[in-house]
Amino acid sequence: MAWEQVLMPPALLAGGLAAGGLAISVLAAPLFTTLPTVMYVPVHQGLVTRFDPFMPVSLASCLFCDAALVLAAQGGAVRLLAGAAALLLACAMTVSLTKNVPINRWLATLDPRALPADFQRRDPRTRWIRWNRVRGALAVAALVANVAAAALLI
Repeated sequence: MAWEQVLMPPALLAGGLAAGGLAISVLAAPLFTTLPTVMYVPVHQGLVTRFDPFMPVSLASCLFCDAALVLAAQGGAVRLLAGAAALLLACAMTVSLTKNVPINRWLATLDPRALPADFQRRDPRTRWIRWNRVRGALAVAALVANVAAAALLI
């Protein structure tokens, strides 16, 4: 059995779950802007605890499979597409770790009943949504690259 047959199915599964999870959050994120602040903080806190550790595991699993495909695949085009997917996933993870996760961690420390006096000035919704769209687009692009690679193997 070729390594492509072993690595491609979990890459597609993990990549599809990651792209789907981020797509759901991109579609639902505009709701955040309509919520009063006192409701937004607990809703965000609740959703984040459901997406973590699901999202990091999905992204990292797909990245691992794609990196392995770069090394093990027989065809140059499959290796190139897997490499592109791995790079896109690494970028999505970087955005997550440097932009969204710090916001999530800060929001997790807040008591929705006693928000800081300057919360309106520091409200992270617009920034979080913008970076969430970026990482969602990167994950979807990685999935497209993996689907194209899989199509070459059929």
